[in-house]
Amino acid sequence: MEITRFNCRWIVRMIALLMVAATAAGCSDWERAGQPVTAPQSRVAISMVINDLGMEFPDGSDENDNPYINYIKERTGLDLQVNIPPQEVYEEKLNVIMASGNLPDLIHTFNPVWFDEYVKKGAFMPLDDYINEFGQDLKELIPDEAWDRMRYDGKIYGIPSLTDVQGIELMYVRKDWLDNLGLQPPKTLDEYDKVMRAFAKEDPDRNGLNDTMGLILLEDMGRAAPFFGAFGVQLNSWVARGVKLVNGSTLPETKQALSFLAKLYQEGVVDPEFPLNRNNAFIEKIENGKVGMFSATWYDTRGPIAASKKKDPKAEWIPLEYPVGPEGQSGVYNKDLIRGYNVVPVGKKHPEEVVKLLNFIVGEGRETLKLGFEGEIWSMENGKMVTNFDEHDKHLYRGIYQSLVDVIDPAMAKARLDSLGDFHLYDNLQMIEHNLIKNEFYGIPTPAMSKYAGHLAELERIFTQIVMGIVPLDSFDTFVDEWYREGGEEVTAEVNQWYEARLSAGGRR
Repeated sequence: MEITRFNCRWIVRMIALLMVAATAAGCSDWERAGQPVTAPQSRVAISMVINDLGMEFPDGSDENDNPYINYIKERTGLDLQVNIPPQEVYEEKLNVIMASGNLPDLIHTFNPVWFDEYVKKGAFMPLDDYINEFGQDLKELIPDEAWDRMRYDGKIYGIPSLTDVQGIELMYVRKDWLDNLGLQPPKTLDEYDKVMRAFAKEDPDRNGLNDTMGLILLEDMGRAAPFFGAFGVQLNSWVARGVKLVNGSTLPETKQALSFLAKLYQEGVVDPEFPLNRNNAFIEKIENGKVGMFSATWYDTRGPIAASKKKDPKAEWIPLEYPVGPEGQSGVYNKDLIRGYNVVPVGKKHPEEVVKLLNFIVGEGRETLKLGFEGEIWSMENGKMVTNFDEHDKHLYRGIYQSLVDVIDPAMAKARLDSLGDFHLYDNLQMIEHNLIKNEFYGIPTPAMSKYAGHLAELERIFTQIVMGIVPLDSFDTFVDEWYREGGEEVTAEVNQWYEARLSAGGRR
């Protein structure tokens, strides 16, 4: 049904596009968009500073001259000028721009602290009136919860971009190894323990060598979220305990999870090199058939899992239910609802045009900017969307513009992800979405967070030492004392001040 609704919307919009195209000498949108657009003098000039997301433009294109920015210019009637500071110094460049007095019409940031700081300085325009008049799609597609977080003293100072992927990790296992050992897919933590030990000790790949591991992790306890979830916690995620919020890294349940992982490590079940596993080494071990189980990202089926199957056609990977712990708990961390912030500096003459631009990106232009041009990036075959991978990958840069205002659209997400091949990408996201352990704090990082975050993260390095047996398990209690004494108490007080204010204000600042 979701795909049907997607197709219906697509057909209606395509008819509208064709009607417009008929008035332009019969030239299709994507063909016209491929040509540079010369803005008439009457067009309003809008300058914007945005992030390139690490994307690259094809040869002969740049941020101000490519098919997608030309498509936006043509459809909005705006003369757009795009400035992309280097990603590694993006925040510093934004500060320089704010101090220069030569301000663009639109600034996009991913940093909530930066947004909060400049709102409090009175640097941005309130946008309520413009959104009400020119932002109908924005109002319809962005939920109240997100708008609430854009408000200061009752007024909206930013237009949010949402996180369309709500979680990242889920468990995958080599089914062929399970079959070789006569084992069933595990569900409980005890069953996981049994399978991981068998993978490490009983030659699951039947090559006669002791060269397999039961579980692989990343450095700094990366890809361990499902095992903490089995005890009802997530690292650095705030959970309710009574009427207060408490940081998950400090809870006794985290100590239990570390104890479980430490036993596996010290008995040779976990990859002994995990503290050194950066992403490339982690992926290489999966591809080379050394790993039978790991916490995958939702897109790893198109990455290391696909590479593993290509290298060994017998490799059969299946998703698992999350491990259920002794108290019946399971799950993984969730991503924050808001990914980015769009703001208009005070004194700019055309805030209404900025709102119209963002409304176009989230509304009429969303399908083209999200999916690419139909007939070039994708096409419909037998009622299904099919993607041309070469063109898709070549034009990923369109996300630079589309992600300015992203929204949650399950129908479009399913159509897009299914078109990429039989990688179960949408199914993976659905499984994750149904097993999230919500972070109860989602406000702007507090002053103490900004002050102590780096140091508190350093203190957590002891978790790896506990798992490796370098320090005893009871070192966790010392860590908790230090965490509170060296900034955590102040952070917790501010988080609970936010929590109490939100509860008493019915969800608004």
